[in-house]
Amino acid sequence: MSETAIIVADTARQENVTRILDCAERLFRHYGYGKTNVADIARELGMSPANIYRFFASKVEIHQAVCARMLNTCYQIAYDACHAPGSASEKLRRYVHRHYQWTLDTMLDQEKVHEMVIVAIERDWHVIEKHIDSLHDLVAEVIREGIEAGEFVDQDPVVASRCFAAATINVCHPQMVAQCLAKKNRAEPDDLIEFAIRALMK
Repeated sequence: MSETAIIVADTARQENVTRILDCAERLFRHYGYGKTNVADIARELGMSPANIYRFFASKVEIHQAVCARMLNTCYQIAYDACHAPGSASEKLRRYVHRHYQWTLDTMLDQEKVHEMVIVAIERDWHVIEKHIDSLHDLVAEVIREGIEAGEFVDQDPVVASRCFAAATINVCHPQMVAQCLAKKNRAEPDDLIEFAIRALMK
C-alpha cells in the first residue's frame, strides 16, 4: 500500500472514530450511560453493531475514549490557567477557580455527564489516573516557578503539588463538589483556595 493510500485510510478511520464518539457522547448525555448500548449508537449512525466493533472492542472502550476527550478539555483549561501571565499564586488561584467552574458546568449541570464520570472514577480507569498525573505535573511546574521566584518556601514541588491537590479536592473532584454544594458546614471554595496557597508560602 502506498504512503498516500495509508494516509487516506488513516484519515477515513479517524473520521469514523470521531463520528462514533460524537454520537456516543450525544446519546450518553441524553439517555445516560447505563441506558445506552452499542446497538443504540449503531442505529443512530445508520450502521451495524459489527461495524462499531471494527473500531472499538466494547461499550466500555467507547466510554473510556469519550471520557478521555472530556478530560482533555479540562486539561487544556488547566494548562491555559497555569501558563497565563501572573505570579505563581495567581496562576494557582486561576487554575483552581477554572477547574471548579468546569466541574460545575460540565459534571454537575448535566446529570448524565456526571454519571459517565462517576462510572469511570469508580472503575479506576487509567484515563482518570493519567489525567490526575497531568494536572499534578502542571501544578508542580507552577510551584517550582514560585520557589525559584522566592514566592514559595523551598520544598519538593512534586510532593507539594500532590498536597495542593489533596487540599483543594473539595472544589475539583466531581463527587466532592456535589456533596459540598449540598452542605452548609463545608469550607467555601475561595477560602479553601487561599488556605492551600498560604501553605506554600514562607
